[in-house]
Amino acid sequence: MATPVLLEVIALDARDAVAAQTGGADRLELVADMRADGLSPTVRTFVEVRAAVDIPARVMLRLADGFAAGDADALVRVACDTRAAGAEEFVLGFLDPLGEPDLPVLERLVAELDGCRWTFHRAIDRTGDRDALRKRLADLPGLDTYLTAGSADGVDDGLPTLLAEAARRGEPGYGARLMVGGGLRLDHLPRLRAAGLDAFHIGGAARPGGWDAPVDADAVREWRTALDAGVGSAVAH
Repeated sequence: MATPVLLEVIALDARDAVAAQTGGADRLELVADMRADGLSPTVRTFVEVRAAVDIPARVMLRLADGFAAGDADALVRVACDTRAAGAEEFVLGFLDPLGEPDLPVLERLVAELDGCRWTFHRAIDRTGDRDALRKRLADLPGLDTYLTAGSADGVDDGLPTLLAEAARRGEPGYGARLMVGGGLRLDHLPRLRAAGLDAFHIGGAARPGGWDAPVDADAVREWRTALDAGVGSAVAH
């Protein structure tokens, strides 16, 4: 039996969350300030989203643009406060000055999350050695997803990498689900689905009016319909 196809949508607030769920999203990535490519939302925003929808929401742990951790103590406080408000899923990912995973910060945060599931986000697209990063993170508790375009420049450039990594599913370091996002378009889906990829992440594609406009339920529904139409072509795993 094929694994159900996951559609994750970026939400900035409860209005976005409701539109995403209405359009058929399975999960939210909850962030603030997309001018900085997505920072941690406030606890209040998380609480409002949780009251508005019943699909899971992964909360971003990131306090500044870029992929350096910055103030680790502040990140821990955000994680602690959001968990106390009921958050059970998160998104994070930090690199050190050499472009390698910042293990001291990641391990500290993961310990605070205490078994919560989390996504390592597109920091993987900025590392010098994706394979080494995956293997170094493989034993961190709760890591179940990599959000990646295959390239820092987006899915157009990263498609060969995505297809190659999909073929390595199950190898050491390749157990976490690969979720495609970053310049993703509907015309990318046939090749990605044929390779067995079954998780997709959209942000701007859910907002035809741009980031100053809310999520559009019809835009999300177009993606949901396209993904559901291709379920039969997926490789079961």
